[in-house]
Amino acid sequence: MRAGDVMPWVLTPENINAFNRPQSEDPETEWNFDSVPMQDDDLIAIGADLEPGTLIQAYRHGLFPMPMDRKKLGWWSPVTRGIIPLDAVHISRSLQKNLTQFSVRVDTCFTDVMQACGSSTRPHGWINNEFIDAYTLLHRSGWANSVEVFLDEQLVGGIYGVRIGRLFAGESMFHTHTDASKTALVALAALLDAAGVVLFDVQWTTEHLKSLGAVDITRDSYLRLLKEAQKSPILRQTETHG
Repeated sequence: MRAGDVMPWVLTPENINAFNRPQSEDPETEWNFDSVPMQDDDLIAIGADLEPGTLIQAYRHGLFPMPMDRKKLGWWSPVTRGIIPLDAVHISRSLQKNLTQFSVRVDTCFTDVMQACGSSTRPHGWINNEFIDAYTLLHRSGWANSVEVFLDEQLVGGIYGVRIGRLFAGESMFHTHTDASKTALVALAALLDAAGVVLFDVQWTTEHLKSLGAVDITRDSYLRLLKEAQKSPILRQTETHG
């Protein structure tokens, strides 16, 4: 199922224009990811920094950062990678019934979404202020997006990630109301599909993500898809739904 068939009302001019806003040129980095060996482990490297150029080059090479402790920064490329095929999003009947109670916006409160994803009340939370500052810089330069879900004008769910070419790398999502994070993901899938994105990366699968259509693929398969996704820039939607 394509998410846009279920949530066409998400594809407003405001949301599409926000999602497709211009990006800066590739920022520079002192780190060379071409020489990073792919090991038989999810953790590939330790070190470097969270500068915009470093992050962009890491994603271009199939890596993403997560802190290992207060001082060490790990770079990960899972041996088994999770993706969501945009032509096979799973939307249950119960979820379909609940979608319309929410309103969905794009890039109106990116930092708020990250802060909610990194809340200390969440188990195994890892998103600290350093990550929030780093990804907010990416957002300001057009490289990162958030999809935000509101109920009665209150932020109750959201998801954020990094967009490079026709790749979208989902980073984290949250909810404070039933089905709000699922709504955010389905809305994001609709926007990605409309924009011509071909690779929706979710890093690792969970039962929650599998219920929405996430599947596991090998690292080699992911890197092949990543290469294809970067061959052409994201499409610019010109026809929108009112």
